[in-house]
Amino acid sequence: MGKETNTILELEDLVKYYGRGENLVKAVDHTSLKIERGKFTAIVGRSGSGKSTLLHLIGGLDRPDKGRVLIEGKDIFSLKSDSLAQFRRKKIGFIFQDYNLIPSLNVWENIVLPLGLDNRKVNRQEVEQIVEKIGLTDKKSAMPNALSGGQKQRTAIARALVTKPAIILADEPTGNLDSQTELEVISLLKSCVQDFGQTLMMITHDETIAQMADRVIIVEDGRAIT
Repeated sequence: MGKETNTILELEDLVKYYGRGENLVKAVDHTSLKIERGKFTAIVGRSGSGKSTLLHLIGGLDRPDKGRVLIEGKDIFSLKSDSLAQFRRKKIGFIFQDYNLIPSLNVWENIVLPLGLDNRKVNRQEVEQIVEKIGLTDKKSAMPNALSGGQKQRTAIARALVTKPAIILADEPTGNLDSQTELEVISLLKSCVQDFGQTLMMITHDETIAQMADRVIIVEDGRAIT
């Protein structure tokens, strides 16, 4: 499984339920998927359909009740907690709706933080290239509280790109932005992913954003429909 050179991510009969009896929620219900390397996939569906749970399972933030997640052919849940955390830092970049920036660190420090967590040397030239690409060259020493929503999200994008992950997972990354900034941020993210050869999976409620994707996956009652 996962041998095809083009398949970067494979989900095999993934299951995650919460509660029991009448309160049973089938958040992810026997879902199987293959995602190609270098593609932008949009995940859409109503609130409560299981989109975020699916993304959390793919990212190894949550463990499934059943099934496997293979990233570059590696079954991530066969790894022990420490190894999984390490694998996640190297292979997966996360972008959240609320940015998750560290308020006491400036833009540059927030961006390079994942490298420090993994004891990896900062290649200043590479980081500068990403910072320039996302348009924050003049904001490197600014603190998060001095940034606009769009600038905060750009910082979060740079932080996700800096480790050169194989997959970037974005959960409603433009939910807090106005429509103009939203389109700017998505265009930027899409072009960054193309430039750096990464695979992007994004949860979105926005039709316009979904139309920019290479592929759209609809999640309904815990099942992925493609």
